[in-house]
Amino acid sequence: MSEDIKDHKELTRANIRVNAQLDVPFLAMNTLAAIIASYGLLANSAAVVIGAMIVAMLFSPILGLALGLVEGEKLLVRHSIKSIVVGSIVVYATALLIGFVHSDIPITPEIMARTSPNFLDLMVAFAGGAAGAYATISPRLSTSFVGVAIATALVPPLCASAILLGHGDFALARGAFLLTFTNIIAIQFVSSVVLWLNGFHGFYFWQKSSIWELLKRNVISIVLLVLLVVALSYNLQNVVARQLYESKVIRVVGEELLSYPNLRLIRVNIDEENGIQMVRVMVGGIQKPDAKGFVRQLEKRLAEEDKTRPASVRLRYVQVDVFDRDGEVKAIADKD
Repeated sequence: MSEDIKDHKELTRANIRVNAQLDVPFLAMNTLAAIIASYGLLANSAAVVIGAMIVAMLFSPILGLALGLVEGEKLLVRHSIKSIVVGSIVVYATALLIGFVHSDIPITPEIMARTSPNFLDLMVAFAGGAAGAYATISPRLSTSFVGVAIATALVPPLCASAILLGHGDFALARGAFLLTFTNIIAIQFVSSVVLWLNGFHGFYFWQKSSIWELLKRNVISIVLLVLLVVALSYNLQNVVARQLYESKVIRVVGEELLSYPNLRLIRVNIDEENGIQMVRVMVGGIQKPDAKGFVRQLEKRLAEEDKTRPASVRLRYVQVDVFDRDGEVKAIADKD
């Protein structure tokens, strides 16, 4: 190993240790990041949320924890865990206060997008953590943009959880917090692997002793990752199944509406209540349909399409007036 490589590794170790410390700049920057991210979420602005991450610093102690685990530095591990916990509490408390103050603002899609973690989110966290760790140890790469990307996976879901808690929505708040926890564990583990593969352990990668040490020091992370993979894979399966069911319902509704040329589909909403799929269909037209016949036929079709999901249909009809240059149109043509 050349002296330049040794010097760069020592400099990298020193930088990681310094950045993992719990100090005033760390707390201040994470507080500001939480404020900006929270208002970006409430404003439903993805640009503001991403921009807020320029000042976030939660990735630094996670990387410090990864280095401490692969090199067996117990003091660095303790300091990093302390920084992660305190930093997360500061972010959460700041966002919770904002959530209470602005509890009258409706929950936005930007917040809702972070409430249902699945296996895909875990893969994103793995890739982001690997990119961040590699950029940190490579003299040719800049960590700025990678750090922003990783911070986006940490602070926004934490803020989303706090805002939802401030609105009294505990189930969604739990989902957003699970996403944050998933990202932290995934980023820490993959960062440990990247550091270890690049020689931050004192052994060569083919030596069995170093592999055993890596696994032993990361046993908690590995166990948590296995549990998360199972849970998030189940969530992903549910999401995919729900999307397929929604597509099937929309197709069936469209086919049934072919018998009603004066009606047009406006939207379909599906909610599960006590194990029954509540299918709410809104249609518009100039002639009121045979509501009972339409609903019964639709429920029959849905039962034939999917016998495992009992469905109950609710139909909402909206009167629509159609005019052309000669006045009111009595029937809706296909082109209308």
